[in-house]
Amino acid sequence: MQTYIRLLTAVCALATTVNAVVPIEVQGKDFVNSKTGSRFQVLGVDYQPGGSSGFTKDKDPLSDPDACLRDAALMQRLGVNTIRVYNLAPSLDHDKCASIFNAAGIHMILDVSSPLWGGYLDRTDPKSTYNEIYFKQVFGVIEAFKNFPNTLGFFAGNEVINEQSVKDVPAYVRAVQRDMKDYIAKNLNRSIPVGYSAADIRPILADTLNYFMCEDKDAPSSHSDFFGLNSYSWCGNSTFKKSGYDVLTEDFAEASIPVFFSEFGCNEVRPRYWTEVEALYSKEMSQSFSGGLVYEYTQEENNYGLVELGEDGSAKLLVDYDNLMAQYSKLDMSLIEASNKTQTSFQAPTCSKSLISNSTFLDSFDLPKRPSKVQDMIDNGYSGARTGKLVDVSSTDIPQKIYDHNGNQITGIKLTALADAESNTPGAHTSGTVSSSSNSSSSNSTSGGSSGSKSGSGSSSDKNAAGAMTVPFVSLLTGASLMAFFML
Repeated sequence: MQTYIRLLTAVCALATTVNAVVPIEVQGKDFVNSKTGSRFQVLGVDYQPGGSSGFTKDKDPLSDPDACLRDAALMQRLGVNTIRVYNLAPSLDHDKCASIFNAAGIHMILDVSSPLWGGYLDRTDPKSTYNEIYFKQVFGVIEAFKNFPNTLGFFAGNEVINEQSVKDVPAYVRAVQRDMKDYIAKNLNRSIPVGYSAADIRPILADTLNYFMCEDKDAPSSHSDFFGLNSYSWCGNSTFKKSGYDVLTEDFAEASIPVFFSEFGCNEVRPRYWTEVEALYSKEMSQSFSGGLVYEYTQEENNYGLVELGEDGSAKLLVDYDNLMAQYSKLDMSLIEASNKTQTSFQAPTCSKSLISNSTFLDSFDLPKRPSKVQDMIDNGYSGARTGKLVDVSSTDIPQKIYDHNGNQITGIKLTALADAESNTPGAHTSGTVSSSSNSSSSNSTSGGSSGSKSGSGSSSDKNAAGAMTVPFVSLLTGASLMAFFML
């Protein structure tokens, strides 16, 4: 009861109904704030605590409000404005977590696939898994997150096209995009962008982009709205040219849709100093890219983490976290967010065989026929889905213990509920004071595998898959909801 009273006091003192972000739209090759018209650049992290092996039908990254409150506050402090989540169970309650990230001004890009049986498109045999069972997962994720304004977009697939995939896989992924976008158009109150996350396989990278961004009159809803690239070519104290970023910038200069790094952060040299951040958000590179997502938030067995989680819910901020925050603090957000009519006026090319140069890549745009039961779900909605809803969140201190990389406790870290239409920005919410006399005794990682690797194989599931409380959530409480709070 003491915990409830303490949190209720905080709620009453900081009663702020939050609707922090507004939906992000796609205009040409830019993400754009739908209210202000300013350009939106992704400053984000990939968020899959425990890796793919830590995901079950009963637990996913957005089903634990306590963890979400802690992590959203730490990400807000870092300067993050976007997260990517690889594995989600549509049947779980995500309302509190999604609302917490919304309050923090953090948008979400969500993969619709799952590593569980029936939840992914098999890259070696896509025909057998392109069915109504798979689309219960896909449409279930859409339903679960359609009502949250901070749902930026959905990934229809993650690195489905690689050395293991059969040649006709691109057509199936494009068909999944078509089906998702048709479902969204028929059953949602707003348009939510759909895209694809590709591995950095240079011989087919241009073909992959062209295949997914071109417009086809026979399947007008099948093209990608954005394109993610999992790239780890900048390692250590590299340079724009040495890393190949100059080539990528040139290759994506004529892209007609937003392109961003859906994973980046090579760890061959440790600690990571994130010198690529300055390049990625520079005027030169931002003409081709809309920012990127750092791989990854939590420390797993592959040692890519920014934060190490303890078994007691505590968190240790690693050197990589501090170094990334330092790089973010150097960015000129007014320049980054400046709108550009040239960027927003790009038009997509028309699909044709001439867009494909590598003989190993599919050059046919004939898509597989949609299964009849999938058509029924599009026409009538997915009746078995759990539909999420935004709930109120207030500014509050986080209860978990937080330590810096030297083991000193950091006190006073809080989640700040932002104002309407406000996304998080670096340096705006740097709460926390270091106590030099304390040492961490609970920094054991709860790692449970990996959701990816530095080579860009950050699949959210197995090798054939696409995509892949001790302290209660704090809400605004008045009247009947106050009684419900004490009945939890």
